[in-house]
Amino acid sequence: MLKKITDFTSDFIKKYSLPTFKYQEKLTNKLDKLKGDFDQNIVNEIVLWKVNRYAEIPEKTLAKINQIDKNSIQIDEALTFEIVGALLKSENKGFGLPMVSTILRFKNPYIYQIIDQRVYRFIYGKNLDLKSTSNHLEIDVQTNLYLKYLIDLRKHCDEFNIPFKAADRILYLIDKDKNKDIPLNKYGNRKKI
Repeated sequence: MLKKITDFTSDFIKKYSLPTFKYQEKLTNKLDKLKGDFDQNIVNEIVLWKVNRYAEIPEKTLAKINQIDKNSIQIDEALTFEIVGALLKSENKGFGLPMVSTILRFKNPYIYQIIDQRVYRFIYGKNLDLKSTSNHLEIDVQTNLYLKYLIDLRKHCDEFNIPFKAADRILYLIDKDKNKDIPLNKYGNRKKI
């Protein structure tokens, strides 16, 4: 049976006082202290707070990301390995490989592209199967997978005359059109491919 407020005493409700509210504490504290006008950044933070998708990156990792030259056409594999590994650590809630690759893609689309289910299956003919990154071994596996994906993607771009900078978007659209009848992982009934 559904419980309502009138089913409890005020003494019971006092046990749930605000000091026990530990939901995204740092962001909650920041938003609670807001004064003045809202801008789009504040609204975005509120939305991410509400859907519990706010991702905070340590300053050290941000500094590493900012070492990537926005205009470079040559990937620094060692730096990439370090950044991807740092972002995939379990304390960075909300960061799976697709999210990590999205951040890198917007930093420099000439060397990084998003790895997602659609583009991956369009290139390899099988589903992208990522496990939890709760251990260092799996972080290394996924980091190596991403580096291999970038190499393979570039080869296909060269072969089919696709601008690498737009490859993730172009191949996403093709897969969405040509493989629309094959469900993605975690989206309804799966067909094995």
